[in-house]
Amino acid sequence: MMKIGVLTSGGDSPGMNAAVRAVVRFGIARGMKVYGIYRGYEGLIDGELEELDRRAVGDILQRGGTMLKTARSERFMTEAGRRKAVTTIETFGLDAIVVIGGNGSFAGALELSRLGVNVMCIPGTIDNDLGYTESTIGFDTAVNTVLDAITRIRDTSSSHERTTVVEVMGRHCGDIALYAGIAGGAEAVLLPEVDRDVNSVCRKIIEGCNQGKQHSIIIKAEGYPMDSQELVKEISERTGRSVRLVVLSYLQRGGSPTLQDRMLATRCGDKAIELLDAGLTNKAIGLVDGKVLGFNLKEALAETQEFDRHLYECVDVLSR
Repeated sequence: MMKIGVLTSGGDSPGMNAAVRAVVRFGIARGMKVYGIYRGYEGLIDGELEELDRRAVGDILQRGGTMLKTARSERFMTEAGRRKAVTTIETFGLDAIVVIGGNGSFAGALELSRLGVNVMCIPGTIDNDLGYTESTIGFDTAVNTVLDAITRIRDTSSSHERTTVVEVMGRHCGDIALYAGIAGGAEAVLLPEVDRDVNSVCRKIIEGCNQGKQHSIIIKAEGYPMDSQELVKEISERTGRSVRLVVLSYLQRGGSPTLQDRMLATRCGDKAIELLDAGLTNKAIGLVDGKVLGFNLKEALAETQEFDRHLYECVDVLSR
C-alpha cells in the first residue's frame, strides 16, 4: 500500500483546503494511506504527521486558509534541515510527498527530490506567478476580494471627490493589480513589470477631473518600486487632490474560495494522485488550455511568467 504525505507551505491561499481534501479522498479511493503534515516543511522536520481519513477533511472545502497550517522554515533552507526532513519521511515510510504552495515551496520540493524523495507539486499561491500554469489556486479569489474592496472604496472616494491608491499584493508579479484594475475600472495600475512614470498617472487624474470625474482609483502592486506613502504624497502635491491610501494586505489571502479556485484545487489534487498511482513522480501540476497536466518539476520552475502587455495597455484605453 502506497503511503503519501501532504503539506501546505509558504503563504496561505484560498483553495488550499480544497486541494488537501482532494488529495486525501482521491488517495484513499485508490487504496493509499495519506498523512497530513502540519506547518509545512517545518512540521516535516519535526515529525508533525497524522494519518487522515475521509472525515478528517470534511467541511473544509469552502474554508479559506489551510487546515494543515503553514510556515516558512528557515531550517529547511539548510542542508541539515532538509536531511532531517528526509529522515522523517523514511521513519514514517512515506513513498511520496504532495506539496501545495508557490515558487519557494516548489523549490523546496525540488531539493527533496535531489535527496531521493518522490514529490508532486500543486500550485497554491494568490500571486499567479508560476509561469508553467495559466492559473494558480487562490488567485481568482484574491482578485475578487480586491474587486469587492474597490467597489466599497469607490463609493466613499466619489462622496469626498478624492483619489485613492489601493495597494495589493504582488512582489514580482503584478497580476492581482492588473486583473483587478481591468475589472474594477481603475484609472491606472502600477506594476513591478512596468517602469511607469508617476507624472503620467498624475496627468491621467487631472485630465479625468477636467472631464468631470469625481474620483480616481489607482491600483498599486506592492512590488512597484516606490513606497506607497511616497506615491500618495507625490500625487497629492502634483494634482492638488485629496489622496488616501488603502493597503489591503492579508485581507487578500482570506475568505471562502471561489468556484474557479475550488475546481482547480480539486482537479489538481485528483491529477497528483493519478500520477502517483501511475508511478510518476517529481511533477508540477498545472492548467494549460483548460486541461490539468503534470510537468517536469525542474522545467516548470524554470518557466518565467509572461507579462500580458496588451492587457496592461487596455487599462489606459478603458479608463479614459
